[in-house]
Amino acid sequence: MILLKTQEEIELIRKSSLLIGKALAEIGKYIKPGVTTAFLDRIGEQFIRDSGATPVFKGYDGFPCAFCISINDEIVHGFPSDNRFLKDGDIVSIDGGANLNGFISDSAYTFTVGEVNPEITKLLKVTKEALYLGVEKCVEGNRVGDIGYAIQTHVEKNGFSVVREMCGHGVGIRLHEDPNICNYGRPGTGPLLKAGMVFAIEPMVNIGSRNIKFINDGWTPITKDGKVSAHFEHDVAVGKEKSDLLSSFEEIEKIINTK
Repeated sequence: MILLKTQEEIELIRKSSLLIGKALAEIGKYIKPGVTTAFLDRIGEQFIRDSGATPVFKGYDGFPCAFCISINDEIVHGFPSDNRFLKDGDIVSIDGGANLNGFISDSAYTFTVGEVNPEITKLLKVTKEALYLGVEKCVEGNRVGDIGYAIQTHVEKNGFSVVREMCGHGVGIRLHEDPNICNYGRPGTGPLLKAGMVFAIEPMVNIGSRNIKFINDGWTPITKDGKVSAHFEHDVAVGKEKSDLLSSFEEIEKIINTK
């Protein structure tokens, strides 16, 4: 069942979504070669707790950390570790959520570590563009397939591939709600969008093939060809005439631009 939120509930979800953006920005201050992913996870968890919220990922289906931190060919759900060190030229996707006063957010950003090559720079740009194209389709009267189609066509025309095994989802009261929001699809198909629906839209895009495999932790998918993957995620409410973006990358990109 797809939950419809009241405007009051949407505003409370927005507060949670903006908080997780600020937590990602706080983590971004510390991203550099030599830092461990577990250190970044602790920074983010402390920020969430100091802000009066709880990290919703921690303990979810047994996940042990506050953030999923995925490096290079890891697509999503990477385990933070004191033995994983960032290196110059890496990209690192950081995905987290907060429970603020009972309202749930979920957002992700892919950061660069030092200098990356031009193809990776293009991958990040295209993935983020695809995210916003998907967000724009969150308007009453459209269908879920319109969101996936917008993302897929932009990604593929730029020579990259969309991961199909993982997808976006409803969010707000629970971390994962109906419907699934695939990052591919056919226009005019799937559930009808109505004002009050709230989604987490999250394209996962590979430089190479879309094919994936799982490593032995049971959580983390990686690209089958070993090429890098990018991931960006926003929370968005379906509006009657235009989409309503609830989360923000503004604080993250302020940090990036001052480094």
